[in-house]
Amino acid sequence: MNEFIFGELASWEYRARLLTEKRRGVSHRSKLDPYCPTPADEPVLTVRVELDSPVERVICTVLEPAEGEVELERVATEWDLLNWTYFHHWQCRLPAQPEGTLVRYKIHAYPEMEGTVVPADEDIYFSYLVGSPAPPEWSKEAIVYQIFPDRFHPGQDRAWNQVSRPDEIYGGTLRGIIERLDYIADLGFNCLWLNPIFPDSTHHGYHATDYFSINPRLGTMDDLHELVAGAHDRGIRMVLDFVANHWGRDHATFLDAQADQNSPYFDWYHWIEWPEKYEAYFGIPALPKLNVNNRELRTHLHEAAEFWLLEGNFDGLRLDHAQGVTLDFWTEFRKEVKAMKPDTWMFGEVTDSPARQIDFSGRLDGCLDFMLNQALRDVFAFETLSLSRFNTFLDNHTAFFPADFSRPAFLDNHDMDRFLHIGRNDPRKVKLAALCLFTLSGPPIVYYGTEVGVRQEHSVKGPGSRGLPEARQAMVWGEEQDHDLHGFFRRLIHLRRDHPVLVSGVRKTVHLDDRLGTLAYTRSSGTDQALVLINRSAETRKIMVGGHSYDLPPCSGDVHISSTV
Repeated sequence: MNEFIFGELASWEYRARLLTEKRRGVSHRSKLDPYCPTPADEPVLTVRVELDSPVERVICTVLEPAEGEVELERVATEWDLLNWTYFHHWQCRLPAQPEGTLVRYKIHAYPEMEGTVVPADEDIYFSYLVGSPAPPEWSKEAIVYQIFPDRFHPGQDRAWNQVSRPDEIYGGTLRGIIERLDYIADLGFNCLWLNPIFPDSTHHGYHATDYFSINPRLGTMDDLHELVAGAHDRGIRMVLDFVANHWGRDHATFLDAQADQNSPYFDWYHWIEWPEKYEAYFGIPALPKLNVNNRELRTHLHEAAEFWLLEGNFDGLRLDHAQGVTLDFWTEFRKEVKAMKPDTWMFGEVTDSPARQIDFSGRLDGCLDFMLNQALRDVFAFETLSLSRFNTFLDNHTAFFPADFSRPAFLDNHDMDRFLHIGRNDPRKVKLAALCLFTLSGPPIVYYGTEVGVRQEHSVKGPGSRGLPEARQAMVWGEEQDHDLHGFFRRLIHLRRDHPVLVSGVRKTVHLDDRLGTLAYTRSSGTDQALVLINRSAETRKIMVGGHSYDLPPCSGDVHISSTV
């Protein structure tokens, strides 16, 4: 890996240690077959057991919809190379349930000799929702524009604030976004994702102090209503960033709990040593972690989501750091959200492996495709991944995930270096990566400014860096924009909108030459076909496909659409 996108998972040593630890004890990790049971299914539940003492019984205690116990049967014994010991697989079959049923359960193992009970996965609740996990139809054709509100446009003929550091307030507003809706619509975007708009003293909004109002410096609820209505009038859906894992320590409930152990909000947090030590997001004291097992807190978060989906009229939720929250929470959250607004698009930020991301199937509609993001950056910006390995990754990646698992894909975002920066400020590399992004199946996301060449001086982790804000520079307008790059993105977006084969077509590789740095694949659906040509090399290349010859300049690509009708 060339970057630290996956945190500690970027290290081979950490991944090996994590895998070793996960394979010990009693582990279920919500593993069901099928992942998303329908009313016709009797799902098979699997538990992995590796304990010092032999296990006599493993019991699944069903809590909802009706209490009861199901005994598991030991079905296999395997050797664990990492822990140098044996482990056992236990399984049972749970009864079929009607559509929309939330099934919640716990699992415990009973060693023969110890006289103790060992819970699975630290005694957490497991759950699943019976029914189809398919995302809303509109999301499959979504082309998303991501806006960081403080950095997009001040509006009302105002200039940006005078700042000395990239983590200060630049002065972007909701009014500024309203004034640029025609710009977004002209590019062809049909979905707009806003980073958090809640009250917060930071520039980014993730230290929220209230989930039922808007940061005054961004605007008012009237501004939001005008923004959403204006977007909808232009055929643009709206997605809001929503965080269930943490919020700011200035939140009134946290201040109350920190001042009084008898506070009704005390159990909303994970206290280590009250009042100063508590669990926090990545250990950052300013971001206390929420105890989502608390029923009142869950209700609060459900009501907040309802407020923005109904009162705010948003069409979807991007769920920040979804892996920090239990799967049981997301199961119930999905049930509540889909009941109030069935066509809500819910996708999570899960910076973990595909094996972890797929655990969210049936809970969220899908997850942001960080694995594809890494591959696109490695193959086109860093050029450390060969085209053949990239092509194999694409085949495996598509085969691994269920067809109804939404995988919104992107080149960059607010938490990583811009693609242009890691591509050494070569717009051709941005174009080539974007061409690939827009001709793959996942809904593409463009981070504001990527389409016009917004630059950053320092890497988010390089010398002289101020951290993540380096990748959140102000949007540029007018003559500061790279108009050639802007035109390329506009053509690419409209190409995808005009040709559904780029959304639903099956991908097939028709040419690959690592030595020459060339790749070609088709996307086919019915009588329609798109031919995608890529030349990563620094030389002009000729690609032969189906008896036709195509000339590609250095570091460029092309798309040809055809139909047999």
